[in-house]
Amino acid sequence: MRLKILGAPLTDHAPPPFDLVAQLGEQGLVEPGARFETLYGGRTNQVWKVQGGHCDSVLKLYRTTLRNPLFGNDAGHEAACLRALQSTGFVPNLRATGAFEGDRWVLYDHAPGAPWRQGADKVGRLLRKLHGVPAEVSVPPGCNGSADLARHGARILAGCQSDRRDALAAMQPQSTVAPSSKTCLVHGDPVPGNILEDETGLTLIDWQCPVMGDPCEDLAMFLSPAMQHLYRSEPLSTDEEAAFLVAYDDADTVDRYQMLKPWYAWRMAAYCLWRAENGSPDYLTGLELELAAL
Repeated sequence: MRLKILGAPLTDHAPPPFDLVAQLGEQGLVEPGARFETLYGGRTNQVWKVQGGHCDSVLKLYRTTLRNPLFGNDAGHEAACLRALQSTGFVPNLRATGAFEGDRWVLYDHAPGAPWRQGADKVGRLLRKLHGVPAEVSVPPGCNGSADLARHGARILAGCQSDRRDALAAMQPQSTVAPSSKTCLVHGDPVPGNILEDETGLTLIDWQCPVMGDPCEDLAMFLSPAMQHLYRSEPLSTDEEAAFLVAYDDADTVDRYQMLKPWYAWRMAAYCLWRAENGSPDYLTGLELELAAL
């Protein structure tokens, strides 16, 4: 395989711009002498833990230099979701949002805990709770049904250039699954790095790519072998996947996910190829895992 790597890795661990810190200080959002600790979990935006004052916070500076074909990246959507879900107890409290030199930022309370590692049943219950919230949030529509997933996967592959693109396009599933009438607020990226756990429970962070759509999108993203490998170093076991689906406790949605599973694996394989071509060769292992699932 000839794989052309385009651009630089999407992570950037530079300190926050001085002028942005000054702006936050003028608004009374950070105290003089606050310390900024780079958080390394994000793969797109610049994120810092702000230490100082009565409560630590998280500052996220959005970057839009590279358009991502699978995950949206909108500060306004994140702020809207945090406001709408504030009373649920499973999202951090939003403090403020604003603009800096053409980019957007959000500031929210730092959520305690460490990235989720085990206990898939707990995540199943968390996502079922999210999907049952009657949130009124203005976010884009998500993929719903096999025709949408076919078009989305094809758009991702259209941005690829390596020899594997055509072979992967030929592996597109042929099953037909109609759109669902059951739509809800979907997080869009519930990977282990975006689920924090402490003794009080789970907190769902990084709401930059929510959609109104099929809840199966969130199930597929959490269960994705590629995403589990990237964030947890290994895919979920068969028992862990089963525990997650049982805990989600919605037979109709689980049955629908099983019908759509090949489509999600195919689209994720296309995304892994795109990421590998755009400066993240660690996605090549994820590509092979998704092909195995497909």
